[in-house]
Amino acid sequence: MEQQPIGVFDSGYGGLTILKEFIRALPQYDYLYLGDNARAPYGTRSYETVYRYTLQCVQWLFSQGCPLIILACNTASAKALRTIQQNDLPRLYPQNRVLGVIRPTTERIGKFTQTGEAGILATAGTVLSGSYLIETNKFFPEVKVFQEACPMWVPLVENNEYESPGADYFVEKHVKNLLAKGGNIDTVLLACTHYPLLANKIKQYLPPGVKLISQGEIVAQSLLDYLHRHPEIEARCSKQGCVRFYTTDSTKDFDAHATHFFGKPVASRHLGE
Repeated sequence: MEQQPIGVFDSGYGGLTILKEFIRALPQYDYLYLGDNARAPYGTRSYETVYRYTLQCVQWLFSQGCPLIILACNTASAKALRTIQQNDLPRLYPQNRVLGVIRPTTERIGKFTQTGEAGILATAGTVLSGSYLIETNKFFPEVKVFQEACPMWVPLVENNEYESPGADYFVEKHVKNLLAKGGNIDTVLLACTHYPLLANKIKQYLPPGVKLISQGEIVAQSLLDYLHRHPEIEARCSKQGCVRFYTTDSTKDFDAHATHFFGKPVASRHLGE
């Protein structure tokens, strides 16, 4: 049986914060990362467009041999994953699998809150999809979930302004908006893979005792569990500790930005090379 890398997809750089945790938890596996930077951001695009773009990137990763793909993008997970899983995989790639980041996160979020109130900070697209409300209700119907869209946060991060004084205005605004929606929020989830880079600023505006959760560790643990439960998929994943990066846009720009998300230098190739 031929073994191939695990595919990791994001609309841009944010998925690198997920990939970093995959490598920390499962360093023996090979990974192939694809960032669709030429068409980012996905957060403001329609369901149809996000689905079309995501499917094209999934098909490319499958063409590279990946037996398993993680959509390390909340917008793609919210707007495209279900259709790909239900309509495209059975017809085109019945032996392969595509997973997202929303379900594994909502399977755990209720375990963090003591008050039964959780807050979600996300892109407008993720908030409008209602995915976190729907999925959390399946696992923790007793937990109240409050959402806040933060449209400026991704541009701040991608323009390397996330540590600037100018970022404080937008961070404080949306954190206060979120906290005002619930009287007793004690858990706040960063439901966008860009937002961990803003974590230090976000913590400054959270009351003491409020937990701030990033998805990376949760999704990495979920991937580990998935591979244990699906040995038929795990057996098809190559294990040489190799990581490759591709982008649909400028490799120079990708490498310069990716370092901030991944935590170490990145050398990417352009899709098609």
